[in-house]
Amino acid sequence: MMKKYTHIILTLLVLLSLSSRAQQFVEDWDGAPNLERHQFTLNFIGPGIRYELGLFKNISVSTSIAPGLATYEEGYSFGLAWHTRVRYYHNFKTRYNYGMEIVGNSANYFGPARTVFWEPVQISHNLDGQDNFSLAFYGGVYGWQRTNRKGFNSTIELGFGYYDGIGVDSGFGPLINFTFGWVPGSKKSDEIIKGY
Repeated sequence: MMKKYTHIILTLLVLLSLSSRAQQFVEDWDGAPNLERHQFTLNFIGPGIRYELGLFKNISVSTSIAPGLATYEEGYSFGLAWHTRVRYYHNFKTRYNYGMEIVGNSANYFGPARTVFWEPVQISHNLDGQDNFSLAFYGGVYGWQRTNRKGFNSTIELGFGYYDGIGVDSGFGPLINFTFGWVPGSKKSDEIIKGY
């Protein structure tokens, strides 16, 4: 058991000590910066963690453990969930062109989403079914993410999709996700690095 915690602590220390240069913007051919290449966020609500990897100019993938609310035809479930996303930031360049803050991928996005809820880590639910159920959301989300220069990050997501239940009934419905956290080593300058 102690060995498991040691590995977790060492992994967190490595992630926190990533070079600040790894989080700098990268300029594209038209002069606008791309998304942050790597972004690790510690969520205060939950608590939870998130890692986001910038793949292309406006596209990233992210995975996180954070609170989520599943609401669908059969009932609701609120608690910790595992979220995976592909994010397309549709207003990143517009925010940059208007001189608005873009640190920490501060923009609006949409894309496909998957979220998994497990009964043992749910705070509250009203679903009838087996103990130790699981519920997986497959659908689309629209999100709003902002990070300030001190590293404080907030994200709000709303989505709609199909809930695939194991031990509980399946159905369609919305998904709500909110996080508030801190991005260690957040970018504090306007330096832009050439290349990607």
